[in-house]
Amino acid sequence: MTDFVSESRPTSPWDGQEATALLVGARAAVDPELRAALDALPTGMRRVARYHFGWEHADGTAAAGHAGKAIRPALVLTAAAALGGPAARAAAARAAAAVELVHNFTLLHDDVMDRDTTRRHRPTAWTVFGVPDAILAGDALHARALGLLAADPHPAAPAAVARLAACVVELCEGQQVDTALEQRHPGEVTLDEVLTLAEAKTGALLGCACAVGALYAGAAPGDVDALDAFGREAGLAFQLIDDVIGIWGDPRHTGKPAGADLAVRKKSLPVVAALTSGTPAAAELAELYARPYAAADLERTVLAVERAGGRDWAQVQAADRMARAVSELTRAIPEPETAGGLLALAEFVTRRSV
Repeated sequence: MTDFVSESRPTSPWDGQEATALLVGARAAVDPELRAALDALPTGMRRVARYHFGWEHADGTAAAGHAGKAIRPALVLTAAAALGGPAARAAAARAAAAVELVHNFTLLHDDVMDRDTTRRHRPTAWTVFGVPDAILAGDALHARALGLLAADPHPAAPAAVARLAACVVELCEGQQVDTALEQRHPGEVTLDEVLTLAEAKTGALLGCACAVGALYAGAAPGDVDALDAFGREAGLAFQLIDDVIGIWGDPRHTGKPAGADLAVRKKSLPVVAALTSGTPAAAELAELYARPYAAADLERTVLAVERAGGRDWAQVQAADRMARAVSELTRAIPEPETAGGLLALAEFVTRRSV
């Protein structure tokens, strides 16, 4: 995949150190807010949520797990710093935690709806505590996210909570469409549909994260919208790469079984690109996807997606979307040095390997 982001920054070969530092800093800034938010939950939901975040084992004993990479809170904090300096970054910690709570609310619900059994290298919450408790814990995280912002005295909080609430509706719409698409015949799904779906399910929250950071920096409306667009385009690139990993990812790195997306007949972006390619491999893939999954067919299915061009298409599209993201970013932050942190995070999400 073309390394266009590095080409836009005259630096030494990318090693991820800047992004890693931003993610570590974000985790340190938001974890106290997250732990306090979870501690305020009723006992049953708190137990599920703390397990999901990796802070407890299923029996309630302390665990040394992690709560994810903190990409979304890092975007909130880095956007705030880029447009408003260190003071704006510090003021946005609660908002960053709220965005992370929403993200984890969606993960808990998605795992139930997708019947995923593994997340972050251990059983998903619904497989441990049951579907009702996982759903209710997700609902509680959503409520706590809005509550954090509603109680925040920062002048940007009302606009941030309105933006986050609208984003949740968009996320739900994306998930509903995703569920509906799974019931349709493979040949009836178009690339435009799944690209729109990906923007709603993944791009919307990354865009919201960037926009919330801009709001806490007191940015002008046009700059807030540009940061939202940056995050959306970066989010679509993120989803493209995530879909590639969902097919070709190493389970030792992903924490999920090999070919998990293919096993559930997910109409991911590389799959739909392959199905609509008009190649002989596309016809083979359509035949495989039209019948129940069999483990013996996994290797053949993976090869069909690749031969039909799904993998190459997704990687080229990811590069194109990141180029668009950089263009949006420069509208709000034309100075490369000031935008460097956001560019580093954008590089991070599209350089994940399989």
